[in-house]
Amino acid sequence: MKVLALGLVLSALFAGSAFAQGDAAAGANVFKKCASCHAVGEGAKNKVGPELNELFGRVAGTAPDFKYSKAMTDAGAGGLVWSSETLHEFLTKPKDFVKGTKMSFPGLKEPADLDNIVAYLQTFSTAPAEGAAPADPAAAPAQ
Repeated sequence: MKVLALGLVLSALFAGSAFAQGDAAAGANVFKKCASCHAVGEGAKNKVGPELNELFGRVAGTAPDFKYSKAMTDAGAGGLVWSSETLHEFLTKPKDFVKGTKMSFPGLKEPADLDNIVAYLQTFSTAPAEGAAPADPAAAPAQ
């Protein structure tokens, strides 16, 4: 009986996480919207946007050999670290989340698309999607 109670408590805790688990295969399809500017996987290189391997736990504006907007580097300097939570917020409306970003993509509107693309990007990162401390982008100077 105690094991059952413990299982129910743990289930409730995990069910109450901030974001649902996404489908990485479906996220690969959503990523097609991003692929003209971003790359992932073996041999990925920066394009118009930075390559997105090892994105989780990365401080915003710090991918090697990519020229970021001042707004994005300032957001990183202010504590913005990419996690499931921060990616969900950013990918909903990038220009609202990091005012002054060069990213022209208007955002993803469907919650399932957000969950799925985060799950897909997670397959290219060894750090957990959760656990990177989210930052308050409003605290970072915007340019």
